[in-house]
Amino acid sequence: MRGEETGQTYILTPITPEQLVPLDHPIRAIRAIVDEALGQLSPTFDAMYSKLGRPSIPPEHLLKGSLLIALYSIRSERQFCERLQYDLLFKWFLGLNIIDAAFNASTFSKNRERLLDLDVSRRFFAAVLSEARRRQLLSEDHFTVDGTLLEAWASMKSVRAKDGSGPPRLPGKNPTVRYEGEQRRNETHASTTDPDARLAKKARGQASKLSYGGHVLMENRNGLVVDVAITHATGRSEREAALLMLDRSVRRRRVTLGADKGYDALDFVKACRARRVTPHVAQLANSQRRSMIDGRVTSHPGYARSQRLRKRVEEIFGWIKTIGGGRKLRYIGLARNQLWAELATAAYNLVRIVKLSPAQALP
Repeated sequence: MRGEETGQTYILTPITPEQLVPLDHPIRAIRAIVDEALGQLSPTFDAMYSKLGRPSIPPEHLLKGSLLIALYSIRSERQFCERLQYDLLFKWFLGLNIIDAAFNASTFSKNRERLLDLDVSRRFFAAVLSEARRRQLLSEDHFTVDGTLLEAWASMKSVRAKDGSGPPRLPGKNPTVRYEGEQRRNETHASTTDPDARLAKKARGQASKLSYGGHVLMENRNGLVVDVAITHATGRSEREAALLMLDRSVRRRRVTLGADKGYDALDFVKACRARRVTPHVAQLANSQRRSMIDGRVTSHPGYARSQRLRKRVEEIFGWIKTIGGGRKLRYIGLARNQLWAELATAAYNLVRIVKLSPAQALP
């Protein structure tokens, strides 16, 4: 018999979002880790706000919302706030009731400076990493480093000469720009939309795009992100960021560092050895320049293992770009994109921790 449509009516029910989220849903294990990490940051949150005035949106909601944006590939903060109004899983993750209204999307931008001033995203990333360390999921001896280009939130039409020369800008919202006969370089040109972005390309013959350099330091045991950095896209940024992340994230020395051929440079190999880090760098197969890695390194069985495991770092970049929204960055400036990168890689680590701890995934 054909069923008939019934009109929607108001009902009084004792149901809460807690009862509607399946008990075996992996988001439950993620929320448990997130709540523990945010609890450690409570003193930092107290320092962010004045004791007087109207209460603001809790910073815990902003961080949890940023994680959901990465985990569920949400296009923007505005779209997240629209979905928060009706998505009961999102309300449960933030600790809201069914009838609680979603906050305005401008709350993210208004509070972002507070998060930047106290380095909250970095502290949260470290708290998630501490949980992975507590579960003995991290290697303290073997690491991999790699970098990629992340397209900036700026149009190529915004690239103008720094000295003000060049053809005048035509009126209109999306004017036609002609580049014939104009050589645009980072030394002489910059984007008026995002001055921190740089013209860069992945290989010869490809078109240059306004980009940032994205770099991660991965431990080799389970492929978790140990550190992340967003830098200007320059020819030396990968090696410079690798040394920066080594200095601030690797606790002990006598460790190995796997990397691709882009790191087979004399200054980088020397800098690693000065830090008592063994560079397991892929050797250049180029007749014009010999490799800086010799048989003392390549003959060791650990070198072949590092070269095999270092390819796992591409999974991190793949997740960040396809799931975490990093194919084209949403923010302007190094600081804001660094905040996004730390929260996105924290979300990646949360997913990995839950997958690697099946016995602890259920409540």
